[in-house]
Amino acid sequence: MKEAFQRKVSVRGSQKFSDIVVKEPVRVAAGVLGVKEALRHSFKEMGVVRSMTALLDMNQQEGFSCPSCAWPDPEKPSKIAEYCENGAKALADEATTATIDAAFFKKHSVEELSQLSDYELNTFGRLVEPMILRPGSVHYEPIAWSEAYSVIAHQLKALNSPDEAIFYTSGRSCNEAAFLYGMFIRAFGTNNMPDCSNMCHESSGVALSETLGIGKGSVKLEDLYDAEVVIVAGQNPGTNHPRMLAALAKCKENGGKVISINPLEESGLVTFKNPQHVEGWVGKGVAITDLHLPVRINQDIPLMKLILKKLATLDALQNDIFDHEFIKDYVDGYEALIADLKTYDENELLAQCGVAVDQVNTAVRLLAKKSKIVVCWAMGLTQHKNGVANIQEYVNLLLLKGALGKPNAGTCPVRGHSNVQGDRSVGIMHFVDEALNKRIEKYLGFTPPSKEGYDTVGAMKAMYEDDAKFFMCLGGNFLMAASDTEYTAKAIENCDLTVQISTKLNRSHLVTGKTALMLPTYGRSEKDIKAGKLRRITVENSMGQVRKSRGLLKPIADTIKSEPDIISELAHTFFEGKHSVDWQALGADYELIREKIDLVIKGFENTEERAKGAGYYLPNNVRELDFSKLPNGKAQLTINKTPKHELKSDEYMLMTIRSHDQFNTTIYGLDDRYRGVYNERRVLFMNAEDMETLHLKKLDVVDITSTYDGVERKAYKFKVIPYAIPKGDLAAYFPETNVLVPYNHFADKSKTPISKSIKVRIHKV
Repeated sequence: MKEAFQRKVSVRGSQKFSDIVVKEPVRVAAGVLGVKEALRHSFKEMGVVRSMTALLDMNQQEGFSCPSCAWPDPEKPSKIAEYCENGAKALADEATTATIDAAFFKKHSVEELSQLSDYELNTFGRLVEPMILRPGSVHYEPIAWSEAYSVIAHQLKALNSPDEAIFYTSGRSCNEAAFLYGMFIRAFGTNNMPDCSNMCHESSGVALSETLGIGKGSVKLEDLYDAEVVIVAGQNPGTNHPRMLAALAKCKENGGKVISINPLEESGLVTFKNPQHVEGWVGKGVAITDLHLPVRINQDIPLMKLILKKLATLDALQNDIFDHEFIKDYVDGYEALIADLKTYDENELLAQCGVAVDQVNTAVRLLAKKSKIVVCWAMGLTQHKNGVANIQEYVNLLLLKGALGKPNAGTCPVRGHSNVQGDRSVGIMHFVDEALNKRIEKYLGFTPPSKEGYDTVGAMKAMYEDDAKFFMCLGGNFLMAASDTEYTAKAIENCDLTVQISTKLNRSHLVTGKTALMLPTYGRSEKDIKAGKLRRITVENSMGQVRKSRGLLKPIADTIKSEPDIISELAHTFFEGKHSVDWQALGADYELIREKIDLVIKGFENTEERAKGAGYYLPNNVRELDFSKLPNGKAQLTINKTPKHELKSDEYMLMTIRSHDQFNTTIYGLDDRYRGVYNERRVLFMNAEDMETLHLKKLDVVDITSTYDGVERKAYKFKVIPYAIPKGDLAAYFPETNVLVPYNHFADKSKTPISKSIKVRIHKV
């Protein structure tokens, strides 16, 4: 029997070291150096004229939304520069003038390309024509758009069940594309819609839905300006959401205090120079953090319990620390929570969280008489076994202080990709919403499936076990974003067909199913014109505000298509024009899509008009103090257990982090100047005392292993760097260390991977 053809592709890419340089971390965020780096990267990729044209339009009310993070725009954006260094890099990355076409793929096989690093793959440029990788071949070749749609439709019709198909969504997609995608998937017959939220903020959605009745944050941007205390927990704004620093600086100028809670003291939260102001160029900058609490990895619950316990002791004496009137009217579970806090020993909590007692006491003093409190967080809280409980413990603080449903107070989960929240709002979800299904049936004329679909973890397992044979991605780099890289690669390779709708080359185009398609699409900054009409999309920012966005750059090629065009033509091809939905009409006219969104999606209303300019906010029950859908009609205090990791004597706790030269899995460069690392990514940040215990010196080379359920996973060749991190804790960049994260270990309830608390061992090479 003839052995099946198998491509020899590298899942991990190049593991060669560059000439690493280690310096002292840069302690000032943004400023002149940030502007210089932003322009250097932009000019290199786009040229001066194209760069300045786009940069001056980005995040303006009549311009286009940044393709990077989901941080909101001010009501009155700066006319000079309403973007950050990473936003400029993201723009330059998608609007680069470099392109790769059929000639490139004829010259370079997927086997050859897979040997390169993720950074090297990203440097090649934009995809400009649809390509297919056929069974038995190692070279992509061009394919007509119509034939590409037919290949997909044929494969979908050949499946034994619609549930053998999986459709992934990245947070970069606009509301119109995500809505069409989700409705087509349901019309096809499945709810298999994993998305990037599953891997990042799903814990936030679950935690907030259970306690406050909505899976989104409650604050608006302006709430941060006059907050009395802002807690930034498990988050690195200086690298991941730099425009947030401007809001924190305004808070400080107005007398507010900032508490950062993170194993690493990130440079962006030390000093910030706002390049929009003269002081940002010639002044000393604004000292952002008033108090940094260097909590051990995933020990936020012991820390918060200790703070709450001390506040409760003060309240018992003074009766004015907690907002008892607010608690009486809006909160359930007060007596049970206070009783639970009494069962914990303060010294044990102190030892577990690793924070010095005087720092904890300072935090208590800052919080005691304040009620305008905002808690911001990111994946440092969500990507743990107890990620949901982490967030709910912080919500306990806000509820006890009455810091919800009023100006300058509330929850602020800081989402990553630019429209990840919008994707979920318009229907990208694997679970079943019966009310949504009824509206789909009423307004779109078909009956959607009622069976829950696969989330990311379920999708990986289904493909690995041959229960799914088709995998399509609307943006993203699924292979490198998901946990357990080797397992995920094998899962993808089991598929008969994989489809990527993308702007640039990444490893998910090289580790594929037996047949693979690459379908090139517009970037956020490019003009989307059809029948002579400039079309506008909408996106939702991290605070629930929907606004229009339109590109202004000439598309990089005439052969690429918009995401709504691709999805609508695919749906039309699959249904052969015989369906209750006129897919082609929707793909051609985004105003028609928005009309359908208004009818089908809860909270959207008159979007065509209301999304102009600054846009409009979707309904938020927390802002209205409406908890009627929760038990007893009240917000819920929760009793959360402290985490028990039970590390063996030779084990350490590893968290994955981003460098300053990346956004999600996209690697813009090899520098991380805020941490003092240049020209290398394969590094391991480690406490100096731990290094001494293991007889390791600076830049020694080690392998890192994790062992779960008897399976050992290994990340090869990392250079050790001494760093200010709690003893027993480690940090390294993803996606290089995603290989260590077991696919079957994830957060309770949300199933978010444990990427921020991996038990590992270190082996000197």
